[in-house]
This record gives sequence, structure tokens and C-alpha cells, in this order.
Amino acid sequence: MMETRTARLLIVDDEKRMCAVLREALATPQLAVTTAESGEAAWAAISLEHFDVIVSDIKMAGMSGLELLKKVKAAAPETEVLLMTAYADARMAVEAMKSGAFDYIIKPFEIEELRLKVRNILDKHQLRAENRDLRVQLQERFSLENMVGQSGAMQMVYELVEKVAPTDATVIIRGESGTGKELVARAIHQRSRRSEAPFIAVNCSALPETLLESELFGHEKGAFTGAERQKPGRFELAGAGTIFLDEIGDLSPATQVKLLRVLQQREFSRLGGTETLKMQARILTATNRDLEEAVRSNLFREDLYYRVNVFPIHLPPLRDRSEDIPDLVSHFLSLQKADAAGIDAAALQSMMAYRWPGNVRELENIIERALILSGGKTISRDDLPAHIRGQEEGGTACRRGGDELPTLDEMERHLIERAIARAEGNKSKAARLLGITRRQLYSRMERWENPEESEKNTGEE
Repeated sequence: MMETRTARLLIVDDEKRMCAVLREALATPQLAVTTAESGEAAWAAISLEHFDVIVSDIKMAGMSGLELLKKVKAAAPETEVLLMTAYADARMAVEAMKSGAFDYIIKPFEIEELRLKVRNILDKHQLRAENRDLRVQLQERFSLENMVGQSGAMQMVYELVEKVAPTDATVIIRGESGTGKELVARAIHQRSRRSEAPFIAVNCSALPETLLESELFGHEKGAFTGAERQKPGRFELAGAGTIFLDEIGDLSPATQVKLLRVLQQREFSRLGGTETLKMQARILTATNRDLEEAVRSNLFREDLYYRVNVFPIHLPPLRDRSEDIPDLVSHFLSLQKADAAGIDAAALQSMMAYRWPGNVRELENIIERALILSGGKTISRDDLPAHIRGQEEGGTACRRGGDELPTLDEMERHLIERAIARAEGNKSKAARLLGITRRQLYSRMERWENPEESEKNTGEE
């Protein structure tokens, strides 16, 4: 969130009384107002400090408002200038706007009108600053520096991203679910010349075929039942930016045909429409499927495969780069603002021995859960789920003795008892730690006390 600061405004008028009246009318705790009674005095003040807004009369003895405007715009382009003028000088004010003035106001004017114009300028400043901050945050979040991992496999990914980002090549990012394919796509976008334009992500597996086509290409009013107005699609909204099609291997044959047309002809039409729209966006895709096998099985068009497989980037599964786990753990602790918490050696050893079928996404979720169980303190091995704790001993750490495994009820009871202890007996807090409701917690605890009744209710023998 942006830190708010006091904005600064300079009033310039060779009438002392006008300066005093305007300062009294405009000054607020959020707006500091300074006055100058000549263009020369204003320029001296501007040379010493920054002003967000300058409200200046056009006609003044010595340096005019127009001369001051030109000097300000040359020295501080972000400073906005609002000019005051008489009716007879209105044409001059219009010319001044061509020289960079934000707006003008004709004397005599209502103070409220001036306040509104100044507020519009300050709102524009605020929006510009927020956009600048957001752009910096996005660049940091999706920069190569924040794609965590020093392994050889990740170094190769970084190198490929650096090479392909400045181009317009179609990229396909391949890897298992949870490896961070969208993160790579966003990094490519942020490092491309399209970074100022939109990045539009579409999960092709999350929408049914009819809805997906409408989402991608848009629709005209009346195109289908419920289409009460025209709606632009994602290709249209992306403009000259980037569109990321995640899980492209899940596209239906009909949608594959339409996507192929977009790639070949760089054009598309809205559902129910006849107008042909040009596609300007760059296309990035991702899949966790074996597309080559899908082509052989006639589940994915061969011609589309060659269109999307221009520049493949393969993201390795986490089990193949376990040396990156310590860095990833530190990264996720930092995102949770728990850098000081840390993780002990036994817990880290268990995590590095685990196979991570859910990849980096699973690791992030485990860290968040473990932090809750640890109370924000150092994560220990006991804060990890049983299936992760057991891996370093070949999956036997959860055994009761010999080769006998504990029952699910025993494991559940152990976890609930630990959560209650961690919550110092507070059942509501324990339920939150476990991610269940208090009613569900009591229901599970009742099964321990009345196992026969529980079996009767569930129909078990």
C-alpha cells in the first residue's frame, strides 16, 4: 500500500490579495500551499523544492505565466500547471495547454471550481504514483531474481526466459502441476516490450467448452441464451499485451480449430458475430500433459502442436531439484513475513527427502500450515504432516512397530491432540489450526469416546 504524503501547491499571482485568498481557500492538512507574487519568485521557489501543482496567472509583470509554464515543463515535466486567465485571454490559455498546461480557469471563478480542478490534478498524480509502484511490485514479483532456485535446471530456465522475452515468439511452458508455469509466463511478459500492456491468463481446463469459447473470443448480444449484451473476449482485452493459455492440452477439438485460426491468421470473430478482429497479443501457453502422446492419440491437433511448440521451456519437478528446497523455504517464510521463524535441520532434512508430487505449490502450502502449527516460531519436524516426516526413513516413520501402520483414526487423533495442545486447550483455535469448523472438531472427538455409536451411525461393522 502506498504511503500517503502531503502534496505541495504553488500559487503565482502578482496581486498579493489574490495569493492570500487562494492560499486560505486551498490549504488543507493534505495540501501545503506556498505563494509567489511574480514569475521570477515562483521560479526561484521551484528551483529549491518540488511542487506537485502550480496555479499561475497568465498575465503578470516580468515573467508571464506562459514563460513560467515552459520553464517548469522543461525542468519538471511531472509538475502540473493550472493557468488563471481573463475572458479576453481564453485563446491564449488554449495555446498554453498545447505547451503542456493541465487546464485553465477563467476569472472570475468560483473557489469550488478551482478546488475541483486542483483535486483532479492531485488524483491524477496519485494514480500515476500507484501505477508506478504496482509496476515495480510486479517486476519484483515476477522477475527472474524471484524465480527461486540455483540448481542447474533452473539456471537453464532463467537463460531461456532471458533469450525469448524480448521477442514475439510463441512460447510453451511445460511441466507438472505446481511447478510455477504461470510465474514463468509472467516473468516473460514483464521482461518483454509488452510489459506496459495487459497480461491476461486463461485456465483452459477450468471452463466448459461453450463458456471457454465465449471467454476467449467474446460474444455478440443474442449469440446464445443469456447473452444480453456484447462482451469482448480475452484476446480482445489483451490488446497488444500477452495472453497466457494455461493447460492448453485440455482444449476441445472445436476450440483447437479456432485457436489454430488465431495463430495462423492473427484474427478472430466474436461468437455470433461476423466482424473480423485483429489479434495483436503475444501468445504464451502451458501444459502438464504429454502433447506428443496426445497428438499420436488424435486428442490434440498436430498442426496446432507445431504452432504452439515454437519455443518450449521445461520446468523441472521439485523432486529433481531438491537442492533448491532450502532457498524456496526461505522465500516462502519471507512471503509470510516470518523470516525470523526459520526451520530446524531435522524438518529441512525431511522436506528434502520428500518427493513433492504437488511440487512448489505443495511446498508453499506446507510452509504456511507448519507456521500456523509452530505458532510463528521455528518450524520443527513435528510441525510437518506425517507423510512428509516419514519419507526420510523410507516411509516408515509413522509405523507403530515392525511393519504395522497406525490407523487413520489414530493419526487423526494424534493430530487433533497436538492442535489442541498448541492452542492451549482453546477448541475454536485448534479447529482453525486444522482448517475445520469447531462442530467438525467436536464430532471427531466424540468418535473417540463413543466408537460403537460412531460405527453404528456410519454403517460400519
